[in-house]
Order: sequence, then structure tokens, then C-alpha cells
Amino acid sequence: MRTGRYLGPVSAVLFAVLLVTGVWGRQQPFPSRRFSEEEPGRPVQAGAPQTEYSFARVIYRNAGGFGGGYRGGMWATDYPKADRQFLMGVKRLSLIESGDGPVTLAWNDPRLFQYPILYAVEVGHMALDDQEAARLREYLLRGGFLVVDDFHGTYEWDVFETAIRKVFPDRPIQEVDISDPVFHCFYDVNEKIQIPGVHYIRSGSTSEKGGTTPHFRGIYDDKGRLMVMINFNMDLGDAWEWADLPEYPEKFSSMAYRLGINYIIYSMTH
Repeated sequence: MRTGRYLGPVSAVLFAVLLVTGVWGRQQPFPSRRFSEEEPGRPVQAGAPQTEYSFARVIYRNAGGFGGGYRGGMWATDYPKADRQFLMGVKRLSLIESGDGPVTLAWNDPRLFQYPILYAVEVGHMALDDQEAARLREYLLRGGFLVVDDFHGTYEWDVFETAIRKVFPDRPIQEVDISDPVFHCFYDVNEKIQIPGVHYIRSGSTSEKGGTTPHFRGIYDDKGRLMVMINFNMDLGDAWEWADLPEYPEKFSSMAYRLGINYIIYSMTH
């Protein structure tokens, strides 16, 4: 599932200029002071990948029920704007061949193993049955990489941990050290900061639901390869989605793009 061509480092200065000036190609300008979410579109089901990288978002069942289909499922938070804007950044800031639009995958999708990296959001509401857990375990042990994001506080951690323990009941969940290659495989990320949701503009607080401390946690395989990247008490998806909003601080979007691109490079080279 891994590929390896990803040349093209871009300076942090250029990166900041792109974000501040809003030069994002096909993106439509988002009016200042307008904070409503984009109406979610119907999920674009994955076909066979046509490019080196495609943004693949996981469709999962909500804990306690599916949650009303594509409009009610927590998996669809920030979809599709966050996904599209992240892909714009990937295209501008690297030479990774990426698809024109994001796709969605359920755990039982026959093409799951063709996508080397998966993104799951709001996993503090995610449920896995035994069959789904077994399929995710096989995916990860065969070289796949799962990035989870946008969940906060003790309750949501407990829900996520219950689900992921079905996948790996005996593997530890541990803090990912800042020296880990995942933080240095493209951009050098030398500090861990809390990346907040758009609520920061009004509240001035980077935390939600009591989750005041940011955690980058992970699950490793027997050879020390990171299989699951856990962004806890953070919201990378909002930082991508609102990168075009002048009121949302550039430093948070910059870090979210650096991390996201590093995750892609790591998944393709480890």
C-alpha cells in the first residue's frame, strides 16, 4: 500500500504567505464574520485511486446508533470543505500527486486496502463492531495508517479508547515523542501546540470539553512503525476548513497543514 515519491520542500515563509493572503486556487472566498458550517454534500464513494494520494475519510457508525445517515453521522463533521482545502494545501506545498477531491470509505469497502492513509474525525463518537475492528486491524498491520482527529475531554477519550481497544487490545497507546520521524519526515515540527476549532475566534480558548492539554498519541507495530496517529484535544479539521477566514489565526492553520502533510509522507515511507 505504500508509495514513495514526495519531493518538493517549500519554505515556511511561502507557506505562511499562502495562508495569510488566501491564495488557494479554486477556493471560494469565505466572508469575514460568517461562521456557519458548509452544508455537507453527499459522500463521494471511493473508486480505485487514480493518483499517488487521495484524501480518504472514514464513514463509521456513531456510538449508540448510526446517527441519521450522511447528514447526521459524526464522521461527516467539516465535510467536505476541510478535506478539499487540505488537498489544496497538499498540491501547493508538495509534489505529491493528489486527487482532485476527497473520497469516503466504510470499513467494509472493498477498496480500503488501496488507500495507504485514512482520516477519521470526531472519533469520540465512533463505534466498531468485531468485524469492523478485525478489518481495521488487518489494514493497519499490512501497512496502513489511520489519523484520528477532533475529539476532546475524558468522555470522548473513553468512547474512542473502547473502540480502538477492540482493534488492538494488547498494544499500548503512548505519547508520540517530538523526536519521532512523523514530526520530521517533511516539515520539522519541533513543538506541540493545541490546535483549536473555530470557536477560538469567539472564546479565545484553545480547549473544548475540559480537554486543556493537547496530546499526540499513537499505536506502534512490532517494528516501531506508527500505525495510528491520535490528535486528541485538537481540531486539525477546523484549522484546514477555516484557513481562509481572516479571524482564524494563521499559526494554527500553518501547523495543521504541516502535520497533515507529514502524516501523508510518513504513511508512504514507513
